[in-house]
Amino acid sequence: MGRLVTQNEIINIVKEGQAKGKTFVVTNGCFDILHVGHVRYLEKTKSFADNLIVMLNSDKSVKAIKGESRPINNEKDRAEILNALSCVDYVVLFEENSPAKLLENIKPDVYTKGADYTLETLPERDIVLKNNIKVEFIEFVQGKSTTNVINKINEK
Repeated sequence: MGRLVTQNEIINIVKEGQAKGKTFVVTNGCFDILHVGHVRYLEKTKSFADNLIVMLNSDKSVKAIKGESRPINNEKDRAEILNALSCVDYVVLFEENSPAKLLENIKPDVYTKGADYTLETLPERDIVLKNNIKVEFIEFVQGKSTTNVINKINEK
């Protein structure tokens, strides 16, 4: 079971862990209404390192990206649900629209994104290249998304 940590805590955890030979993989997202696509994505992400860190968009960040009607679940609830997954070791919140600054401060061994990105289109490209962070792109589960869940609920 994972735990919610501050940005300063996660930076120290990674530094100390890497000094002891542990590896860290990081991903990010809103994870608003958790579904099987999220679970498979996170399980695959965990397979790349000893520890999985989820950089979770804060409520403010989700609103800026997804609109005023989101998030459905608040940041504390989303963090608790993610931490209940056996594959998640740490969750850390970030306020910005992009995790770029936090990613650069954490300096994980691996960073994962959905396969809708390529290295060329990755917003954090410069950071991963500068810090020698390996990037893995993970295929989505077809038809599984928070937007699809919301749309299905609204059809009723």
